[in-house]
Amino acid sequence: MNIFIVIIAALLAAIMGFAIQRGATCTVAAVDEVVREHRARRLAAMVEASIWVAGGFIIADALFFMPGMPAGYAVSGLTILGGTLLGVGAFINQACVFGAIARLGSGEWAYVLTPVGFYLGCTSVGFISMSPRPLTESSPVFVVTSALAVPLAAFMLWRIGSSLWRLRAHRASAPEIGRHIWTPHAATAVIGVTFFFLLLMMGGAWAYTDVLAELARGMTDNLPVRVMLVLALLMGAIIGGWTAGRFRNTRITVKQLAKCLIGGVLMGWGSLLIPGSNDGLILLGMPLLWPYAWVAFLTMCVTIAAAMLLQKKLAPGAPG
Repeated sequence: MNIFIVIIAALLAAIMGFAIQRGATCTVAAVDEVVREHRARRLAAMVEASIWVAGGFIIADALFFMPGMPAGYAVSGLTILGGTLLGVGAFINQACVFGAIARLGSGEWAYVLTPVGFYLGCTSVGFISMSPRPLTESSPVFVVTSALAVPLAAFMLWRIGSSLWRLRAHRASAPEIGRHIWTPHAATAVIGVTFFFLLLMMGGAWAYTDVLAELARGMTDNLPVRVMLVLALLMGAIIGGWTAGRFRNTRITVKQLAKCLIGGVLMGWGSLLIPGSNDGLILLGMPLLWPYAWVAFLTMCVTIAAAMLLQKKLAPGAPG
């Protein structure tokens, strides 16, 4: 790949990591907000990130910039089972694959075993021998490309411009503008935008769990560059944690290490059955309007919520 493209891609990956640290991207935290506070702001931010990516897909396809997209898959019992495993793994890990990056960036070093566990789960090809049926039809998103490209581009420009105009009207200082840009809701949109441009530059879907899954299957296409992007993602998350005052050199315990490893393995198994982990579901499958992605993500959320409610009920002193 052109070295200039690689440098820009690494910068985008670092920005994505920074935004993951500041954004509302952890599915466990999002479900916890629903269960405890009866609010869905974090889930709404994730859906909005999917909408930004979908808008980018439609505009790029209209301009003939769209790279080849992976196929969708039929909804089946494997979709439900995979989403359930993702949910159980994320609950045990106390963070999804997005949240694990944010935790690592905050100095919780035990979470280095989450991607290790995910990789080990993805190597279990003999154990996970079942595979979903690929669909032959293209994504429904591209059916409406010509009709929606211009309105979507106008809406995106209006959304960005109106936010900047409000800040200017209130005579916001540079630090205030920075705080506004990196609010959880805005940062989640940044994740969607950076993911989309990374996809264009890499010529196909990119997520750090994709790199781990392909590495587990022995696929080495552009592997050095993809590994570099994962490291840039992590570095961006560390910088984000440091600048936000969240970085703490947290003591590692055997219990937390075991939770991260087991949770990672379960999420790896779930990603093989769906296929795709929650970062790929939110930023690729859901924007492409594949039903399997929405079903798997909903199953994951319901599983996490059920586990939280069960844990609360079984806690010492809980009302019977």
